Amino acid sequence: MVFRTVAPRMRFIIIILCFVIFIFYFEMRIMKIEDGKQLAVARIQLREVDQRRGSSYLPNINTRDLVVIYNRVPKTGSTSFVGVAYDLCKQNGFHVLHINITGNMHALSLKNQFQFVWNVSHWNAMKPALYHGHLAFVDFAQFGVSQRPLYINLIRKPLDRLVSYYYFLRHGDNFRPHLIRRKHGNKMSFDECVKLRQADCDPENMWLQIPFFCGHAAECWIPGNEWALAEAKKNLVNHYFLVGVTEELGDFIKLLEVALPSFFHGASLHYETSNRSHLRRTSQKVDPLPETVAQIQKSHVWKMENELYVYALEQFHYAKKRTLTTKDGGMADKNQQFMYEKIRPK
Repeated sequence: MVFRTVAPRMRFIIIILCFVIFIFYFEMRIMKIEDGKQLAVARIQLREVDQRRGSSYLPNINTRDLVVIYNRVPKTGSTSFVGVAYDLCKQNGFHVLHINITGNMHALSLKNQFQFVWNVSHWNAMKPALYHGHLAFVDFAQFGVSQRPLYINLIRKPLDRLVSYYYFLRHGDNFRPHLIRRKHGNKMSFDECVKLRQADCDPENMWLQIPFFCGHAAECWIPGNEWALAEAKKNLVNHYFLVGVTEELGDFIKLLEVALPSFFHGASLHYETSNRSHLRRTSQKVDPLPETVAQIQKSHVWKMENELYVYALEQFHYAKKRTLTTKDGGMADKNQQFMYEKIRPK
């Protein structure tokens, strides 16, 4: 009754005000509902981010097709390292295969390079696998295959490697002590050999680690070739997963255990506690005299081989610094983590 007594103009204004209030109330309800939805979405996203921040979010890497190639340089401690791999392969679920080349040749023919690349890439029954042998680097990209192996290697101070090989040819080692080597019976010391300028101690015999990293190009096998050294450095950085040094073999194994646990889980403990740490020692090896060392270090080949060694050592120490930390007198995993954030679209 009161509403009817109000003038028509005033009734119209009241109706309009009521309508505006209704619209405002309705929009507020919608905003509350949207805010609730956004809050729920935000909570879900926050929970997902928290999950992603944890290491458990990162998916386990599928390594069932992984191939590792260890083109081992002679007399660098490779037998000790391979011994660890053979001991662990069954429990860690991978295969170990030795590459045996006719006549202990280090370079493959073009035909055998092609066959080797395709065998390794498509022999699925043998995957995952670690191949090892004394052969020069082979670039899989040149042979039309999509899968690339992980290369690893060890490098040694060039004069130490030469001296070890010199006495190995004469006296053998403790790995197969009854095997007669081709210089058996020759009792000339390395110092006498250098003094008499004999072929067995010629500094050019140190030209081996560079060609092993350089590869199969003709220039790689020319002692003192500058292009070969540059190519060896480039391949070491661009194609090798890890290159260690003989003098720090234990840390090399620890790094591999941290980086490739599917292959090397338990490797460092096994290396330290078993007899694998010095599986092959050259018998009756005598360290050269200072004057002999000085004479060898004058050679161009020693300077180039030593440059590659120092370069590899720097890369190895950098990888070790980024991956391992000193703990209780030894090296331990830094346990660095990474995560994915700001993933779009939602």
